[in-house]
Amino acid sequence: MSIEINNESGVEVRAEELVRLIRHILAAMFLHPQTEVSVILADLETMEKLHLEWMDEPGPTDVLSFPMDELRPGTPTAQTAAGLLGDIVLCPAVAEQQAQAAGHPVEEELLLLTTHSMLHLLGYDHAEPEEKAEMFGLQRQLLSDFLGRDAPLETMQ
Repeated sequence: MSIEINNESGVEVRAEELVRLIRHILAAMFLHPQTEVSVILADLETMEKLHLEWMDEPGPTDVLSFPMDELRPGTPTAQTAAGLLGDIVLCPAVAEQQAQAAGHPVEEELLLLTTHSMLHLLGYDHAEPEEKAEMFGLQRQLLSDFLGRDAPLETMQ
């Protein structure tokens, strides 16, 4: 399993916690142990540029997901083949604002955003009500299992 974390945000982040979470999600979703994931922690300016370039929306956002090999969850008897799951770009500065508004620590917000992004990399979406119910239910379950307690509610923009 290859999980790369590059912190270009200027904000101190517990990268080892993000790696542990990603490993947890990969195992829970039955992905091959050699699946690759990259995480970039970006500053506000970089995130704003990416948000405009890829989503055609102004201003910085909290997280962006860039799937690569279109891997999907496996099953207990049929693990997903090895491959490059994709890239996650997190903005700790936006996460901090959202965490304050939600009343939980920024570390939990970053874990929530990482879980959300991992599910996007695995093909989940929340454009339709039934998709949202499935994705956000799975997101809450994965994060709650990782934390060993109830996970924070979604606060994404």
